[in-house]
Amino acid sequence: MNSNDGTRALLDFYLEAGVDALLGEQPVDRFAAPQRPSAVTSRPASVPRDPEIKGRVSPVAPPSPDAAATEARAAATRAGTLEELRGMLDKFDGCALKATATQLVFADGNANAKVMFVGEAPGRDEDIEGLPFVGRSGKLLDRMLAAIGLDRTSVYIANIVPWRPPGNRTPTPQESAICLPFVMRQIELVDPDILVCLGGPSAQTLLGIKEGITKTRGRWFNFDTGKREIRAMPTFHPAFLLRSPLQKRFAWRDFLAIKKAFGENQR
Repeated sequence: MNSNDGTRALLDFYLEAGVDALLGEQPVDRFAAPQRPSAVTSRPASVPRDPEIKGRVSPVAPPSPDAAATEARAAATRAGTLEELRGMLDKFDGCALKATATQLVFADGNANAKVMFVGEAPGRDEDIEGLPFVGRSGKLLDRMLAAIGLDRTSVYIANIVPWRPPGNRTPTPQESAICLPFVMRQIELVDPDILVCLGGPSAQTLLGIKEGITKTRGRWFNFDTGKREIRAMPTFHPAFLLRSPLQKRFAWRDFLAIKKAFGENQR
């Protein structure tokens, strides 16, 4: 490996870890209000101003978690369609993850689907493309869907948190709680017959269960969409299956149960 390859590998590592900005040797307080230069210390005309500083105004302090959750509930309630809900999320600033993510990752698939999958949060590939489950775990999910006769045109896919946490970490309970009203409204608007929670954080947030995914996967729960009660099942997240391939046999059982329930609902 030459030095250029080593540098590129290091930069790729930093990017995967969530580092997306360069820092100088001297700290800069980017939240400080701009200071009006005096006649003595004013910048020479030949030196351009920093475009990031020009026109900067003091930022508004972010709302408290309780206030953010309240704002999220009010905004989600006002959304009458999925497009309106997406617009509400675009304007929502109550979750700090929005400031570090590249873009909103709202959903993929068929909005009229009878089966809805909900994961925990986008990863690096999803953050780049703006769609959920498009990286390695997404490709595995596609194969799992194909094995039971489904694909992205026949299911709907979303996440609890629609912005990527830095370094692909698991969203905190606080971040999930703030975003929960939006995904709950999303489920209500899609109105599926079957809800599949991909991974422990999704199952614990949506179903209110305390046990881990290993104990709860494959079990049916009742879930209130806001319109009616439907069947919900937790199963392993595809990313976990990539790390623990021996668990795929259990996920396969879960998907067979989902296939059976889907067939029963189609009658």
